[in-house]
Amino acid sequence: MKLSAVKKGWIGLASVVVAIVVIGSRLARKSFPPDTTPDGGYLRIALALSRNEPKDCFAYLERDAQWAAYTTIGARKEASQLIARTYPEAEKKVQLLRYEADGKLLDGADYFAKMAVERNWVGRLRKDLSGVERVEIDGERATVITKRGTRYPFRRRENGIWGLTIFTVDLLAEAERATRDLTVVKQAAADYERVTPGP
Repeated sequence: MKLSAVKKGWIGLASVVVAIVVIGSRLARKSFPPDTTPDGGYLRIALALSRNEPKDCFAYLERDAQWAAYTTIGARKEASQLIARTYPEAEKKVQLLRYEADGKLLDGADYFAKMAVERNWVGRLRKDLSGVERVEIDGERATVITKRGTRYPFRRRENGIWGLTIFTVDLLAEAERATRDLTVVKQAAADYERVTPGP
């Protein structure tokens, strides 16, 4: 069965389009700095935000910020479980509202994305995600300076990836709060278990 000239033309055109897409994506990967450079981390954050995917920024935060996010959701999950198991019904409903939403998140990236939206970190970053003017590196720390003059601080992680540090203080504060709250919940849960008659 012979192909008509029109079908041959469409097949040829489709082949050209596929070739352009493949070549373009390879060139884009080559021109994108690796994430083992501060500007590579910054550009990946900018790309994630341009796609409206703040969760994808999480990989380019410094380690302390990442661990703080995991600590928070772990503490909230444990608190929720204790409350659900030990608190009286009236108190249980009120307290679960405080902890359950964070405790149900799957990982630190989900928590960061939630916080980034709630606290408008996304808006703060989007305000000046211009191109990279220059990068200043001083040992394990670096600063990416944008074409508009905004300075973004980074710290090199153990795996060589540079992590943004501007949200670390906030995330650490949330982790400390979640840990303190968990201590209070544990004490209350122990009290409730002591006064609740057994089956």
